[in-house]
Amino acid sequence: MDFKKVSELLTPALLLVGGLLMLATLANAAPNPNFHIYIAYGQSNMAGNGDIDPAVDQAEAPKNFIMLASHTANASARSGKTTQSIKAGEWAAAIPPMFHAFENLSPADYFGRAMVDSLPGVTVGIIPVAIGAVSIRAFDKDQYQAYFNGDGKDIKGWGWINDYDGNPPGRILELAKKAKEVGVIKGFIFHQGESDGTDANWRKTVYKTYKDIIDALDLDENEVPFVAGELLQEGQNCCSSKNAGIAQLKNNFKKFGLASSKGLKGNGKDPYHFGREGVIELGRRYCSEMLKLIDKTIDPDAPAVNLVDPSQSTVEDEPPEEYGPYTEAIELPGKVQAENYNKGGAGKAYYDLNKGNEGGKLRKDDVDIYQPNMGIVVGYCQKGEWLKYTVNVAADGEYAITANVAGDNGTGGFVLYMDDEQIGTEIVNKGEGFDTFSVVEGGKAKLKAGEHELKLEITNDWIDIDYVEFALLGEVPEGLTNVRFDMTEAESSFNLFDLQGKHVASFRAAGMDAAVRMVKDGIKGIRQGVYLVRAAGSVGIKQKVVVYEK
Repeated sequence: MDFKKVSELLTPALLLVGGLLMLATLANAAPNPNFHIYIAYGQSNMAGNGDIDPAVDQAEAPKNFIMLASHTANASARSGKTTQSIKAGEWAAAIPPMFHAFENLSPADYFGRAMVDSLPGVTVGIIPVAIGAVSIRAFDKDQYQAYFNGDGKDIKGWGWINDYDGNPPGRILELAKKAKEVGVIKGFIFHQGESDGTDANWRKTVYKTYKDIIDALDLDENEVPFVAGELLQEGQNCCSSKNAGIAQLKNNFKKFGLASSKGLKGNGKDPYHFGREGVIELGRRYCSEMLKLIDKTIDPDAPAVNLVDPSQSTVEDEPPEEYGPYTEAIELPGKVQAENYNKGGAGKAYYDLNKGNEGGKLRKDDVDIYQPNMGIVVGYCQKGEWLKYTVNVAADGEYAITANVAGDNGTGGFVLYMDDEQIGTEIVNKGEGFDTFSVVEGGKAKLKAGEHELKLEITNDWIDIDYVEFALLGEVPEGLTNVRFDMTEAESSFNLFDLQGKHVASFRAAGMDAAVRMVKDGIKGIRQGVYLVRAAGSVGIKQKVVVYEK
């Protein structure tokens, strides 16, 4: 046998197998929840205008604080006395300067250090993209090209945007996508405004630069805060009057913080920039604001983040949630609580038009669940959204459908499908307000015994839904017809049957009323559903239909 030829044949195959195994490993890896990543962007004060003290800022790598380099630079070209070279798209210790080789100390430097000190067990990563003197349009994916070819032509000529391949918003997104594979995008820190008026149009554009990234990364803006910094306001300054406009950004963002510049001194050279002490304190103030807004939970089971290669410290991904009942199949007759839709995720168990749970109650997917002046309900319902439920119908028969709903327009409604066939009639709110829930009728439906899939589909905005109830109409099931339904005699021994006539349990109680109460409270071993409580008396059989709901 020619072992050389065998080896030559096996090598590519082994490489292929190894590659596939590596891909499989990556596919099963989830971001490390203790690796918190922040996007830092803006103009010169964010880019870094504080003086670097090499002995303090560059002598050693900061504890548990790294950056995803936004540009490539040799150590000799970087400000200060660092010996660290960096390469765009690779992780490195967060040693300043982070934004461009020629810049200096940024608020992002001491923001990251303060965050690490405040959250033991967390590693912080920074995505640094900022350019001095630019308009907010430089970070808008739909405006940056026109801006750099127009008003920003001089800045383009300076070559600073070349660090980001001429596309600042594109570089942010490129790095954020890579970072999201190994960590959690926790928030944004932002400093800009000296080059713009901080009016409503500016604020709208600032929000757009954030929202474009949030949407592209499939993040929830309810969970990813935005912290803006005030402009220099001490001494001879250019722009303190604009701080009122910056503060109004709170009306654009769902989670917003404002890092104050009060008392922070400038560099003594120009009216725009903070000095070293001001930069450091501003970074710490960014940290204080961010800590008010983020989930600070630490996962004790996650490994320590590998500071050289964070991809080596991801965690095992949870298996995808299988489609099926939220707890168990919902028994009919009975109530289908709106919030108990099936497991399985978007596109399988539900379809919701907005990211995140607007109400923030019970479940952590995109269905909007909140708690009004009564129980848990599904709200913010928009046309085209739907929910699915696994139900178990106890017996063949005709069922009356009702629902407890609220709304203020009198038009928000939904329809029901059983196994993809519409049942009943459209259910519409009474228009009495979202705080006033009313039971409305939804027609009747003939249902077959057994397990089925119930779908609730919104037909018109807006309706809030507490529950849908199915009540059995008609005769007592076959085999149980020669009975009386009076409950005058007190008995000591009782039997419990389901609607198929199957004996479920035997028990003792002080009379029929007491027996009914016991069933309603839940006798051991029975499931949610409709039952017959029967007692053998001296005059025929006496029994009562009882619905047990958990």
